[in-house]
Amino acid sequence: MIQDDLIARVRDVCRADETVRAALMYGSFAAGEGDEHSDVEFWLFLDPAARAVLDPAAWCARVAPVNLVLLNEFGTHVALFPGPVRGEFHFATTGDIASVGDWPARGASVEAMVVTDRDGALAPVLAALPERPRIPDGPAETADLCGRFANWLVLAAHVTARGERLRAQDAHAHAARHLLWMARLAGGSTAHWLTPSRAAEDELPARTVAAVAAGTPAALWHEGRGHWRTLLGRTGGEVPAALFAELDALFP
Repeated sequence: MIQDDLIARVRDVCRADETVRAALMYGSFAAGEGDEHSDVEFWLFLDPAARAVLDPAAWCARVAPVNLVLLNEFGTHVALFPGPVRGEFHFATTGDIASVGDWPARGASVEAMVVTDRDGALAPVLAALPERPRIPDGPAETADLCGRFANWLVLAAHVTARGERLRAQDAHAHAARHLLWMARLAGGSTAHWLTPSRAAEDELPARTVAAVAAGTPAALWHEGRGHWRTLLGRTGGEVPAALFAELDALFP
């Protein structure tokens, strides 16, 4: 795959560049799940002086020819390599290594993630993280997850009634994401918790996938209601009967 060559080149460039004091790979390839459609994703921690004068586009071009390098809305540089293949590069400083400890999880082994660690500062921070994220547990956390699903559906209903169809689509997307989390929790399929849509077609019930694909408020509510009841039955929670009745009327 093109991605294998890109990953090898990033490793070579990082190891040859003394200003890159530490670097890690994350995402699908670090987790051993990458395929020909996957991105390549890295964090690079440079000397502060080197980071101050770094040209991200020029650095990415040292890896391979690039069609475009852009700064996305999250502050990450994205290189569009020929293919096209996406490469995400977080250019940080050595002072940012400690912030990795705030991540919810690694998603892969430390060995698979570390590209270089010249000063030995990165590996201990990664090792202190859980490999998998914490999953909601108990009645209160489960109720909050389901309640967030209802919150987005109610917002979607109101903005739809106001005529804001594009805003409603955005709210429906949030509701759909929470429905996927509810389905994963109800079915015990939590391996891809941080990105609940990943491999959903293989890991979640077909009816849930169909409801999310339909994207209509009625489809989302009817499917979500079932998962909500399942989760409440498991945790001993009480069905919010008045809310269920109103949502049944809103989304027949």
